[in-house]
Amino acid sequence: MKSNRQPISPNELTGARIFKGATILAVAGIISKIFGAFFRIPLTNLIGAEGMSYYGVAYPVYSFFLILATAGIPVAISRMVSERIALGDYKNAHKTYKVSFLLMFVIGAASFAVCFFLAGQIATRMGNPGAKASLMAIAPALLLAPIVSSYRGYFQGQQNMFPTALSQVAEQILRVVVGLALAFALVKQSLELASAGATFGASVGLVASLIVLAVIYFMGRSRRAALIAESHTEDESAGSLMKTLLKISVPITIGSTIMPLMMIIDSMIIMNRLQATGWSYSESKTLYGLISGFCDPLIGFPGVFIDAICISLMPAVTAAFTLKLKDDLDHSIQSSVKLMMIVAFPCAMGLIVLAKPILTMLYPLQLESAIMAVPNLQILALSVITLSMMRVFSSALQGIGKMILPVINLFIGSIVKITVSYVLVGIPALNINGAAIGSVSAYLVAGILNYYAVKKYAGTKINLAKTFVGPMVSTLIMGAATIAAYKLCYMICARNSLSTLLAMIVAVAVYFVSVFVTKTMDREDVLKLPKGELIVKLTDRIGFTGK
Repeated sequence: MKSNRQPISPNELTGARIFKGATILAVAGIISKIFGAFFRIPLTNLIGAEGMSYYGVAYPVYSFFLILATAGIPVAISRMVSERIALGDYKNAHKTYKVSFLLMFVIGAASFAVCFFLAGQIATRMGNPGAKASLMAIAPALLLAPIVSSYRGYFQGQQNMFPTALSQVAEQILRVVVGLALAFALVKQSLELASAGATFGASVGLVASLIVLAVIYFMGRSRRAALIAESHTEDESAGSLMKTLLKISVPITIGSTIMPLMMIIDSMIIMNRLQATGWSYSESKTLYGLISGFCDPLIGFPGVFIDAICISLMPAVTAAFTLKLKDDLDHSIQSSVKLMMIVAFPCAMGLIVLAKPILTMLYPLQLESAIMAVPNLQILALSVITLSMMRVFSSALQGIGKMILPVINLFIGSIVKITVSYVLVGIPALNINGAAIGSVSAYLVAGILNYYAVKKYAGTKINLAKTFVGPMVSTLIMGAATIAAYKLCYMICARNSLSTLLAMIVAVAVYFVSVFVTKTMDREDVLKLPKGELIVKLTDRIGFTGK
């Protein structure tokens, strides 16, 4: 293909673009998670562990169908759009999006039908028949999510993360408002209906997201038309684009469905294994509710940063790989892995050392269950690190066209997860904590395999000492300071909430200083951040980054 538009400059393919895109998505993700906290925390306090067990069954099933419908094709869109834009071929980049749109709608409609009309059978097979209403209420989201994801993939392929970020915030606002309103209105009737009302909020939220993305797409029609007019390239056929789309998306979809499918199997193992080892049905629901209601929302918060970095990394790696810019390819991967660990380690440590204070602060109306969930949260906190490692290397492999390798590696991790969960959940002393250990183990195995694949096929060598040791040392310093700050504050004021919040502030401050003192972040890293020059001026004054 030929184009009268020059390919993008190598200078554009630096870690700075990844950092900028990741920051935009992370900010939006934080806002979304804050709204999500206002959703999950009062919801858990309202319906308790038993009510959250219905919610917890519906979401893994929903996630499975959602990923089946949306995981592969949006990534394929992003990759194909990025490849063509790197070559100045805006015409076929846009045609890629149009070809995918109808396919996404058909897949979404099929997913909705299965989830809605077979809700009763699915809930029964999951060992929790009361979740039927929740499954039916969340099914409409499966019709809208593919269309939303198609828009997002198109914008992300242009390395424009703003539409995704804005739509995520809009989605969360509507989800929280509608979901909580319905839950409070229906809780007097039954916990099953209250959970269903809460899950229906996801469907309404996606309506808002779709409207935002459609408006942004419409507003950009003039610029898009001008760029397409400049692309004097051979028109790729719809069949050819569809073939490429499926070639990229099918392995990603298969790989992406492994984890939620594993979680569905895990849910069946947990509920049935607990009952087989002496726990009653009611006790089993309560124990399972500890994960879905108390721990998952907190473990999901660092996922904001994980998703932001991975989404920003993939098109940057694709562009560098397409243009054969080895230095930019290595730099993009190395920078992203390092940034991921700088974020993951302190998030995990904070959840470990403040597990009990955080849970009792957030769930005062379910205090007994919150205390029971402490060990589970501390174990799952380690999965923040192992999941981050797995995801960032997986995105790098997808960016260089090695779609099937992350699938194989994740499948191996899933076998580890199921095996470990089955064995450990059956030990009464571990019970639900065995499932948490299984999750950590699965991500660790898959992450290590992905790392060696990146090293082999991308030729990128990760500086392990600088990437892992630096954040670890800084995190240990932060952890010690956080424990000391909490205990000191609690001795003075004897108030858990105030002591927890103050300890968090101390943790952020100490970690910020530590990453510079230990040279985990240097001047180059800081300059990649939004407003990096201003941050460097500040750190130069106090002697952190050096002149």
